[in-house]
Amino acid sequence: MNAWSRKGNPSRNGALPMGRRTGARAASAGACLLCLPLLLTPVAFAQRTQLKPGWNMFTPQQDIDLGKRAAADAAKQLPLCNAPKVDAYLTQLGMRLAAKLSTGGVQYPFEFHCVNEKAINAFALPGGYVFINRGAIEAADNEAQLAGVMAHELSHVTLRHGTNQATKAQAAEGFLGIAGGIFGGSTGGALLTQLGAFAAGGVLLRYSRSAESQADVMGTQVLYDSGYDPRAMAQFFEKLEAETKGKTPPEFFSDHPNPEHRVERVDEEIEKLGGVPPNPKRDSPEFEAIKREVLALPVAKKLTPGAGGAAKAPAPPSGSFATYQSNAYTLKYPDNWKKYPDTNGSGASFAPEGGVVDDGTGHAALAYGLIISVTQATGDPNDWDALNSATQQSIQELQKSNPNMKITRQPERVRLNGQPGLATYLSNDSPVGGQETDWAVTTLRPEGLVSFICVAPQSAYEKYDKTFNAILDSVRFQK
Repeated sequence: MNAWSRKGNPSRNGALPMGRRTGARAASAGACLLCLPLLLTPVAFAQRTQLKPGWNMFTPQQDIDLGKRAAADAAKQLPLCNAPKVDAYLTQLGMRLAAKLSTGGVQYPFEFHCVNEKAINAFALPGGYVFINRGAIEAADNEAQLAGVMAHELSHVTLRHGTNQATKAQAAEGFLGIAGGIFGGSTGGALLTQLGAFAAGGVLLRYSRSAESQADVMGTQVLYDSGYDPRAMAQFFEKLEAETKGKTPPEFFSDHPNPEHRVERVDEEIEKLGGVPPNPKRDSPEFEAIKREVLALPVAKKLTPGAGGAAKAPAPPSGSFATYQSNAYTLKYPDNWKKYPDTNGSGASFAPEGGVVDDGTGHAALAYGLIISVTQATGDPNDWDALNSATQQSIQELQKSNPNMKITRQPERVRLNGQPGLATYLSNDSPVGGQETDWAVTTLRPEGLVSFICVAPQSAYEKYDKTFNAILDSVRFQK
């Protein structure tokens, strides 16, 4: 079921919305980072390496326009974490680092997004659109190391390395074509037309070792000016090299060629800045909390393109059950399923290993399992008319984001823990190919309309029907 594709964890509507995500905006509220005022000596500024953007046939505004289009395309193709708290934390941290950049007066519209990929990587598109893989957050030992990775990426933005690389390609090979505006047959327009926005980003991210070294130096300066241990970035890269020695290099090094004498060059810059400051910031409770949240996020199983229904089915539901308790209810679910609490705490989802897959567009989707959502609704919990009205509205919202969803059996009255409920059968496109059956059971509660949506491909639904009934029979609402 295409239900994991907008905000937070698996969801269908309301507090757990559903449907394909067509863009991404970094959250602006959330984690609180401590301010660390730092008095920098004039010597620290006088001795530091001075870095400026190289030759570039693009303007800074064209960087922004090009990056914006590439970022929108990336948001469609990449499996974003869709975790507001994580994006908010990255935004807070990123903006604090960006405040220390020397942008030459350019106001970049920085955005920060978490990507649901275990590979250790991060990249920044021209104009300030930064994407950080969950793998980079999980691999960082502390906030300073994550800040180092982000400072490195932000340095690529302000040094305009992406469009500088494109400019060099234009001069050397005529790769982009020649014209005069940004999107109408221009350099940027040709790039986007020939390759597609995000694919074009790949060209814009092919940095040279010299660019990598410059980003290391500026990133070190940004860490220092922000109050972090300036050694953290080099320590993170050293850690990656040590842990993968003799193995396939991390994805980060395929996008960011490792410059020679990387650590020595960073240490040299730290000396120019006056040495490691006393008591630099290394970690924070906020980072540790976000790292735990990221570790708990579900990981999308990627299907082989075109595999559809040929994807391996999950193991059958266990006959033994575990207990889940929320503020509003408790229930039992198979103990070989995983639970994925919604980030805002109003719902949860449960799925077997392999029950969450890539829907073919880079987004995670629930193919087997149960989604629980709580949406705003008013009315007497014992009033069947109020329940019917709220249920119809909920289904209509689902159909807006799932245009192929159809009601196959009209709502029937049931009892859920003694309370009036409605059971509705629907069909929808399955992310593993073919059609799926969605059994939605809804009931009104003081907190709103509680929806339990059982999901499985039509060909396998009978194997899950008994389990779904057992789960719903176990539901107990708090008094």
